Amino acid sequence: MGDSVGLVETQFFTFGSADDPFVLHCDTELAEVTLAYETYGSLDADGSNAILLFHALSGSQHAAGYNPAIPEVGERWTEENHVGWWDGFVGPGRAIDTDRFFVVCANYLGGCYGSTGPASVNPATGRPYGHDFPWLCFADMVDSQLRLLEHLGIDKLHAAIGGSTGGVMVLSLATRYPDKVDIAIPISAGVQTTALQRIHNFEQINAIQNDARFSSGDYYGGPGPDGGLALARMIGHKTFVSLQALWQRARDEVIDQEDGAGMYRLNNPLESYMRHQGEKFVARFDANSYLRIMHAWNTYDLVGEAGRDDLGDLFIDCKHQRYMVFSIDSDVCFYPEEQEELVRYLEVADVPYRWVTVHSDKGHDSFLLEPSLYYPHLVDTLTNAL
Repeated sequence: MGDSVGLVETQFFTFGSADDPFVLHCDTELAEVTLAYETYGSLDADGSNAILLFHALSGSQHAAGYNPAIPEVGERWTEENHVGWWDGFVGPGRAIDTDRFFVVCANYLGGCYGSTGPASVNPATGRPYGHDFPWLCFADMVDSQLRLLEHLGIDKLHAAIGGSTGGVMVLSLATRYPDKVDIAIPISAGVQTTALQRIHNFEQINAIQNDARFSSGDYYGGPGPDGGLALARMIGHKTFVSLQALWQRARDEVIDQEDGAGMYRLNNPLESYMRHQGEKFVARFDANSYLRIMHAWNTYDLVGEAGRDDLGDLFIDCKHQRYMVFSIDSDVCFYPEEQEELVRYLEVADVPYRWVTVHSDKGHDSFLLEPSLYYPHLVDTLTNAL
């Protein structure tokens, strides 16, 4: 459906100074912030056709088209990143139609694909921030992107869209700045961190920090915590893909039995598949950035950040907005019950919404892999009244 946006380039926006720093919710600050971003389509003269995409946990600013290299990112920009993570969704005639909409996607603050993060050079020391990079919350990441929108001449969004942690940021933006967005489309997201998510995230945090090569986060210029990051990815990956899809993907994997003497030898394709996922991830992501996102997820406080007393009044100023809520029936990362809870609070606040459950055997990753299941609902929501 539709065409690709073709060859694209990442752009960079820098703001802040020693005299005008970017103040974070943890009461620390960054003197200077750079955001890596991409845009697709053209902004209308009145700026009314803008859509902001929030990528998921380990995604990037590269949502659509083909981007073979980002010199500022270097070897971390692996082949896996070259095609946009939502390329099947964004483009001329596609669900997010770039003939009609101006689409913006930025790498998270704290990320590792060109935005200011732990691997970036600290201007105060001339060395990578490492462990000195501040801990962030999702609200900080959202607020940094509002600076980008202002730079692009966008005062109000037609829509904000995101899946997984990107969907969480949609909710953060929509509830804290209700006048900044008309349509909110959270996909497989929730209004609070669940106990299971918190445990999975804590396991991943420990996997990285317990790696001897983590060096308290100051591993740049030497061997990094590759083993810990690979293990963290394996812990997380099992929640992104359904067990059925895991088994189908793993059946063709070659079982690697090259471990050293006395080490556990892989004896099942699932084990080989999971190890491959971990090793592949290490090549393209930074452990400190991963920790910052895990921390943001585990300290997610939508109510507090919106200045509300409880979830019951979270959406009280959102009555003018429209919500398109997506669940995935096989999702074990953000279970469908979490979207049911979100919808319940939208109803309490009398906010118009549509709630669709996507039936898929691919689990949480369905929103990345199956555009045809989302296409009609996205098109209708973005172009017609509820």
